[in-house]
Amino acid sequence: MDYGIMDAPLVSIITVNFNQWEETCQLLRSLERITYSNWEVIVVDNGSEAKAPDEIEGRFPSVRFLYTKKNLGFAGGNNFALADSAGDYILFLNNDVEVEPDFLEPLVDAFTFFPKLGAASPRIHFFHRPGVLQYAGSTEMSPYTIRNATFGNGQMDQGQYMDSRLTAFVHGAAMIVSRAVIEDVGMMYEDYFLYYEEYDWCQRMKKKGFQAAYIGNSLIHHKESVSTGKESPLKIYYLTRNRLLFARRNFSFWERVASMLFFAFVSIPKNVFSFAVRGEWSLMKAFLKGVWWNLIH
Repeated sequence: MDYGIMDAPLVSIITVNFNQWEETCQLLRSLERITYSNWEVIVVDNGSEAKAPDEIEGRFPSVRFLYTKKNLGFAGGNNFALADSAGDYILFLNNDVEVEPDFLEPLVDAFTFFPKLGAASPRIHFFHRPGVLQYAGSTEMSPYTIRNATFGNGQMDQGQYMDSRLTAFVHGAAMIVSRAVIEDVGMMYEDYFLYYEEYDWCQRMKKKGFQAAYIGNSLIHHKESVSTGKESPLKIYYLTRNRLLFARRNFSFWERVASMLFFAFVSIPKNVFSFAVRGEWSLMKAFLKGVWWNLIH
């Protein structure tokens, strides 16, 4: 669909920065090249050690910079900007992505093609592995393992995922939601802090009758885990903690029983053994800390 400046719905693009100003600037430079005609950008600095250098705000005069007093986490940082956003649609973008110039039109069009759509994500490539897919939609969450699978992950993109379709979950690196979702479902649940927020949000949307979609003719490139590290104690802790929290919040009684039994008798022994064999004691400690959090909360 071709949009003119007068009929294009306003899209509020929100991104969260945490001690990664260079990556954030790279995202903002890529957004300057987009072809969609009606958008605004809000950067939330999520309690970084240093305020954005003055030259950064001067370099991007159309961007609104907001500052939190402390690190509110992924969900909290994004939620913080919603009161300042005016868009019919809100696009949450990780600061470690770069976008193709024509990526936004298909995401907006999706809300016409899927009338019950609440959220959508584009096709995602690994930035540092050109042409390799990271995300092309996903499966439902297993009620046993509390894991899901991502279509296309690790495959060379040969055009096999150019379709657009309903999917189980959007991807947190790039997800567009309608204003109706914010008003009806509410904002992201902030207790996750990092990881699983978008899964939880999709589940809440579905309960309200909304759908999620994968949009194959929209493309971004994801640098992945710039703030947390590819395998750090912080990442292991929140992945473990929030995997269990997701099950507690979203599974039925018998699904929770099945998933907790699986976790106790399969996941815990497997992970402890794996970390021990590799001598990764800090990762083992983070994993067990994530389990313990769920026992006392």
